[in-house]
Amino acid sequence: MSISSYRKVKDLEELASKISFLRANSKKIVLCHGVFDLLHIGHIRHLEEAKALGDVLVVTITPDQYVNKGPHRPAFPQDLRSEAVAALDCVDFVAVNRWPSAVEIINLLRPNLYVKGSDYRDSGNDLTGGITSEKDAVTAVGGQLTFTDNITFSSSKLINTHLPLFTDEVRTYLRTFSTRYSSGDIIKYLESAKALKVLVVGEAIIDEYQYCQAIGKSSKEAMLAVKRLSTEKFAGGTLAIANHVSNFCDDVSLVTFLGMDDSQEDFIAGKLHSNVKRNFLYRADSPTIVKRRFVESYFFSKVLEVYEINDEELSKPEGAILYSTLAELIPRHDLVIVADFGHSMFNKEVIDLLCDKSSFLALNAQSNAGNLGYHTISRYKQGDYICMAEGEIRLEARDRHGDLRLVMQRVADKLRCLGLVVTRGNSGCLCYSPKQGFFEIPAFAGEVVDRMGAGDAFFSITALCAAQGAPLEISGFIGNAIGAQAVATVGHRSSIERVPLFKQIESLVK
Repeated sequence: MSISSYRKVKDLEELASKISFLRANSKKIVLCHGVFDLLHIGHIRHLEEAKALGDVLVVTITPDQYVNKGPHRPAFPQDLRSEAVAALDCVDFVAVNRWPSAVEIINLLRPNLYVKGSDYRDSGNDLTGGITSEKDAVTAVGGQLTFTDNITFSSSKLINTHLPLFTDEVRTYLRTFSTRYSSGDIIKYLESAKALKVLVVGEAIIDEYQYCQAIGKSSKEAMLAVKRLSTEKFAGGTLAIANHVSNFCDDVSLVTFLGMDDSQEDFIAGKLHSNVKRNFLYRADSPTIVKRRFVESYFFSKVLEVYEINDEELSKPEGAILYSTLAELIPRHDLVIVADFGHSMFNKEVIDLLCDKSSFLALNAQSNAGNLGYHTISRYKQGDYICMAEGEIRLEARDRHGDLRLVMQRVADKLRCLGLVVTRGNSGCLCYSPKQGFFEIPAFAGEVVDRMGAGDAFFSITALCAAQGAPLEISGFIGNAIGAQAVATVGHRSSIERVPLFKQIESLVK
C-alpha cells in the first residue's frame, strides 16, 4: 500500500474523531458504503460523483464475515478492498465496518449525505430491506439519502466471468443457467414459501462433537489415545430441518420423539426457533438420540462415532400416539417433510398414513451406520418429492455401478414421484422429473469444512420449492447453493437464512 493510501485507511474510532473535527469546521461529509469486491469503472464514477456533492468523501467497507454473496465471496479480503478504494484520488478516508449493516456507521459518523448507486433507488429491489433502515438512520442524524446516476456494473458478474473462483464447468453452467432464469425467477419460490403450512416429521438427534487432541498410541494396547479438549452440541435430525424451514415459512410444526430417560428437552427447546410448534412425544426406557463424534481438532478429522439410542420398534402405545398425532396434524398442512433416519420411529401404519393423507409428501430415507442395508426409500409406497444421496438410491436399486439416470427413472416410476433429486457430493446433484427430464447441476462449494448436515439443509429448502411446483432445475440450483453454505460451517452451528441465500443466488446468476 502506498503511503498516501495508508494514511487514508483508519480504524473507526480515529475516523469518527476526524469526521467530528471536520464537521465542526463546516465541512460537508459524504458517506458511501459497500462491498467493493472488485473495483470497477462503475464504482469509480459513483465515488467521483459522490465526492462532488460535498467536501469530504468517506467510504466504509463491508467486513469479510458479513459479505452475504455465498461462501466463495468475497473474492478479495477486506484489507485489499480497502487498499483499492483508498488508491482513488476522490476518496478522503476509508474504514472497515464492524457491523452487518451501515446503520451503525451512519450513527457513528453522522454524515450530511449518504450516497448510494442508482440501482438502490427503487427500495423494492433491495432484498435485505437495508436501504430503508439506512434512510431512516441518516434522516435521524440530520442527513439525507441521495443517489448517483451513472452507469452500473456488477462486481459479481465480472468475478463469475473472469476470476477463477469456480471451475470452468461451473462458470459455463452459471452462464447458461442465467439465460434461462433470473434471480427473481428463483427467489420468488423462496419468498412465496412463507405462506406454506409445513409439518416436519422424524427423529430428533443431538449431534455432539467431542474435540480432542491425539496424543499417541496406547503403550499397552493397539489403541489411539486422545486428550479431550471441549464439547459442542447441535440440534440435528428433524430439529435442524425444522429450523431451516422456519426461516422461510411462518407456520411450521414438528413431530418427533424424545427419550424419557435423558430427554435433553431444555437444550432442544433452547435451540429450536420460536416459530416452530413443538409436538414432542416420548419413548419409555430410551434416551433422546445422541450421535457423538470424536474429532481430532487440529485437522478436524472425525475418528470415532458413538450412538446413544434405542432403535427397537416403538411399543404399540407409542405407535398409536404417533399415528393419532399425525392423523390430526397432516390435514392442516400443505407440505409434510419426512426425514426418516431409520431408527425405528416409523411403522407400516404410520408410513401408510403419511403416504395416503399428505397433500404433498417430501421424503428422505437416510442411510447411516445404524441402519445400513436395512433401510431404503421403498418402505414408502409413494412420495411427491424425494431427495437422497447417490449411495442411498443405488442401495435401493441394488445397482452399484449402473447408469444413474436409469436407476433414477426406475425408482421414480416405482414411487410415483413428481421430482427426484440425487445429491452427489462434490459432483453436485442430478435431478429427474418424468415430465421435465434430467438436469445435472455442478456443485458450487468452495472450501469444505464439514459435510455433516448438508444433505438435511439441501432437502429441507428444496422441498419448499417442490411443493410449489417450481421447475426442478431451480430446486436443484437452490439446493446446491444451500449445500455450499452448509459445508462451509461446522455441523449445525447455523441454519440457512433468507437474506444470505437470496444474496448468494443474486451473486451466482449475475
